[in-house]
Amino acid sequence: MTVFHRNEMKMQLPDALKGGVVAIGNFDGVHRGHQSVLERALAIAAEKQVPALVLTFEPHPRSVFNPAKPVFRLTPAPLRAKLLEAMGFQAVIEYPFDLDFSRRSAEDFVRSILIDWIGASHVVTGFDFHFGKGREGGPAYMIEAGKRFGFGVKLLDAFRDENAEVVSSSRIRALLADGAIGEINGLLGYRFTVEAEVIKGQQLGRTLGFPTANMALQAESTLRPGIYAVRLRRPDGVIRDGVASFGYRPTVTESGVPLLETFVFDFSGDLYGEVCAVSFFGHLRDEWKFSGLDPLVAQIRKDEEEARALLSGVTPLGALDEAIAF
Repeated sequence: MTVFHRNEMKMQLPDALKGGVVAIGNFDGVHRGHQSVLERALAIAAEKQVPALVLTFEPHPRSVFNPAKPVFRLTPAPLRAKLLEAMGFQAVIEYPFDLDFSRRSAEDFVRSILIDWIGASHVVTGFDFHFGKGREGGPAYMIEAGKRFGFGVKLLDAFRDENAEVVSSSRIRALLADGAIGEINGLLGYRFTVEAEVIKGQQLGRTLGFPTANMALQAESTLRPGIYAVRLRRPDGVIRDGVASFGYRPTVTESGVPLLETFVFDFSGDLYGEVCAVSFFGHLRDEWKFSGLDPLVAQIRKDEEEARALLSGVTPLGALDEAIAF
């Protein structure tokens, strides 16, 4: 799959990708609501026998409009691209979003991007997608533009779960703060996953007999501090089970910087510098402060045993889950 980044926007789109069906949105999380839009785009592209593309925006518009409160990205751009590739898209266009872009008119967006650059034959997006200065472009505008320029338009209503609740990225972020991993994974349709470079920590885990792969997540992460049953995926695709602690390590330090520390089962080696993915299968307990290292080690052994038991019986939630966590 081809990914077009910020510094490539002046390039001509390859002819093989022009005239395709374009799914438009932020798609942060690529959750089941997003998947309903994306799957419709794939179906139309297959029917028309044209490429299927995704047009999204980097950075997240909400982070541009309110930089003091950046959005916690459920799927940063590289992970989102992997999920979209697994779904079957031929290209992802990560269009640069800044204040200047937000001031461009809806007409300019349609003409310069959808028509002149992409040559879209069909556009698929959610019913609430707005674009252009002052959000002047909405569903009615897109339908009218499609009639004028000759591209089809498909707008989808909000996707609701089995309880008739709308599936949204903000809802999933709130659930992360509760540690509700099972519910989150159900809304995503795959196991919640983070990606980061493995960095050096205090190496205390090594002295305790539980060496960990340490990662610094986004500062704005809403993940609840605690202990989780996880799988770690290395860049070469090798996956191993493990148990991870996310938090502030209150027994050994009062650091204000949270870390994700993953003890990888049955593994000895050096992961430093590797960009690994950690998929979350279950929340085992909250982060606790112990009276010393001995009770901490005893609890870590219990956490390992519980995580091994949980992970021994897991099966994929679907094709996306199988692509990243199995």
